[in-house]
Amino acid sequence: MKLASLKDGSRDGGLVVVSRDLTLFTDASFLVPTLQSALDNWQRVAPHLQAMAESLEAGAVPAERFHEHHAHSPLPRAYQWADCSAYVNHVELVRRARGAEMPESFWTDPLIYQGGSDSFLAPRDPIIMADEDWGIDFEAEVAVVVDDVPIGASEEEAEAAIRLIMLVNDVSLRGLAPAELAKGFGFFQSKPSSAFSPVAVTPDELGEAWDGEYLHLPVNVDLNGKPFGRANAGVDMVFNFPRLIAHAAKTRRLAAGTIIGSGTVSNKLDGGPGKPIARGGVGYSCIAEQRVVETLETGSPETPFLRFGDTVRIEMKDLAGHSIFGAIEQTVQAAAN
Repeated sequence: MKLASLKDGSRDGGLVVVSRDLTLFTDASFLVPTLQSALDNWQRVAPHLQAMAESLEAGAVPAERFHEHHAHSPLPRAYQWADCSAYVNHVELVRRARGAEMPESFWTDPLIYQGGSDSFLAPRDPIIMADEDWGIDFEAEVAVVVDDVPIGASEEEAEAAIRLIMLVNDVSLRGLAPAELAKGFGFFQSKPSSAFSPVAVTPDELGEAWDGEYLHLPVNVDLNGKPFGRANAGVDMVFNFPRLIAHAAKTRRLAAGTIIGSGTVSNKLDGGPGKPIARGGVGYSCIAEQRVVETLETGSPETPFLRFGDTVRIEMKDLAGHSIFGAIEQTVQAAAN
């Protein structure tokens, strides 16, 4: 089934069930008011939501037109947003950009940081920034939402706890990150609010593309209407989702509704760092990677970071070409003085 939170004037939106083709929705808030409430009571609530989804497909329940512009991120706020960096190719390139060596342990021990989860951006809302020179970048990712995960969970327990899957735009400010990380205390100002896809889907909706560990489909990224990235989320992911979840739960219990991100989807090409789509590659899921490759090839980056007025679109389609999660489509806007 596919679930969304519609903007209704409240902080957490109203829960709706969305049709597979993303054209219709039926209200589920009479059953459970929010997605977080559903996750808190998943074993009891999920069968009823699934029945609503089947009835929606059959035209047996009241339905209205679903507009992605009316959707919050599925969880407009969450108890925890833990973003990882499972595509080590991305880590290697971004660290190279700021002149940092990559320890060998990064290939065996997942990277993870705790992001701000008190206020996510809606998938069609603007990215509002005060300064273009902060190095505004997008990062296209996949994320899972889990049920309660016990401390010290095994990878098998972690896999069983995956309830929903979403796409992410993990907005990053590349110009602020180096000085912030140099303090040795991690990201904060350089990682503003992220956005998630209009709908979250249960694993069964993905068919053979989801094997319990990886999502084997490309993440489509367009910048100002032109193809920028088509990296496959199931390729070059060094740490799978059960491994990431178990890693996060090593020293703490994860509460229902915790979001675990994959990190920027990144593919190598013939052992190298990849190529732009125009040159026969699958492109990139963030601007920083393309800038690093340009620097390696020509001595300096050519592609600018996002400027006011630029629009990024992040989407994933099934093998028939149908959108699975809806699209994150955001335009960068200047903050009001």
